[in-house]
Amino acid sequence: PTAAARADGGGASPTAAPIPLLSLQQLEARPLAEIMRPSVLAELIGQNKVLGEDTLLRTLLESNEIPSIILWGPPGCGKTSLAHVLASSSKKQSSTRFVSLSATSASTDIIREVVKQAQNERKLLKRKTIVFFDEIHHFNKTQQNTLLPHVECGTITLIGATTENPSFQINSALLSRCRVIVLEKLSVEAMETILLRALKSLGISILGQDKEAGSMDGSKETELQISIEPEAIRSIAYLCDGDARTALNGLHLAIQAKVAETKKAQNNDVHNTPSKKIVIKEVHIKEGLQRSHILYDRAGEEHYNCISALHKTMRASDEKSSLYWLARMLEGGEDPLYVARRLVRFASEDVGLADPLALTQAVSAYQGCHFIGMPECKVILAQCVTYLSRAPKSVEVYMAYEAVKESLRNHKGPLPPVPLHLRNAPTKLMKDLGYGKGYKHCSFSKPEDSSSPNTE
Repeated sequence: PTAAARADGGGASPTAAPIPLLSLQQLEARPLAEIMRPSVLAELIGQNKVLGEDTLLRTLLESNEIPSIILWGPPGCGKTSLAHVLASSSKKQSSTRFVSLSATSASTDIIREVVKQAQNERKLLKRKTIVFFDEIHHFNKTQQNTLLPHVECGTITLIGATTENPSFQINSALLSRCRVIVLEKLSVEAMETILLRALKSLGISILGQDKEAGSMDGSKETELQISIEPEAIRSIAYLCDGDARTALNGLHLAIQAKVAETKKAQNNDVHNTPSKKIVIKEVHIKEGLQRSHILYDRAGEEHYNCISALHKTMRASDEKSSLYWLARMLEGGEDPLYVARRLVRFASEDVGLADPLALTQAVSAYQGCHFIGMPECKVILAQCVTYLSRAPKSVEVYMAYEAVKESLRNHKGPLPPVPLHLRNAPTKLMKDLGYGKGYKHCSFSKPEDSSSPNTE
């Protein structure tokens, strides 16, 4: 298929290992995503920008000169797979030891024990230790500080994987000693290549492209011939949103469901011989995924990316794009009151005096969301977003305040006192000292009577 030829590989080359054939028993024992995990660098697909031929990282990896790195990217883009490739490569080198841990379960005591073993390995066997921490953003400050001196002196080479922005989640001191590698979300073409590789290993043919369906069972009498529609492959490549793990496990579930359904029919119908051919269709893939996969993390990087996109598209008066980003947040589980608060701010900051009613609209939207909650308040937020997108824009008030704030920050010496005529004079002594004297109210043409009540 042409998708395989178009896909950006992680430097795919003829040295990639042959694809082994899998059986149903293997699928029952382990998830397909785990079975298909790459074991060599040439099998990594979709990260050609950082792992392609002649890139710095690839040159270092092939020469086994692995620096301390932080792998940052969305779920299912290949962070853990790259770490496993490094592990496989390091095992072939007797001078390197590889330790894999999850930051969600590794305590400070475990970290200290790993460091102690690394020190002994280095001292007694002259062997380096590479430590891989998955989900490293779950480490607290104390745990990260435990690693710091040992990364700095080279006792361990740290490889961390995270879906969160390292600038916010990793200590700056530790971050400065590591190289951050940004892995991108896998493209649709790359996803199709990964899926085709999995289908080939399963012996599943593609309708209209392969001569005949493959077999996933060694028995001639009971073998099942499985095919898949090209539309189903494209569907899963789009729906998984660049997450290879989601794509492979969705395919896995769809296959298991159809195989179980066919075997049940064979067992129930003992007189007639049911068809041994199975066709995986687009509807089966959607059932396996259950829903369109929406990448969103209320506490993470995507949270800030989406609210920034909403703000900027409203500012550009692009109401359709604004509604899209609003839906991305709400359908991903964002708190509607958070969105409503941001709309109140936008109404004042970006619309301002060009349409004073915008602030009333935004405050009303916040109150409406507070009253009825999700999912009914979605339309309230949609109405407010549309209103703010269409409204004329003015940053006059915002820029004026920022100018005053900057003036105060840049003022040298003590700030000037409040002029006497602008001061409040609630007592006779303060009046005698001249507080409020000479103040002219805008409603009067003559100086304010000293006997009249003083107002602030």
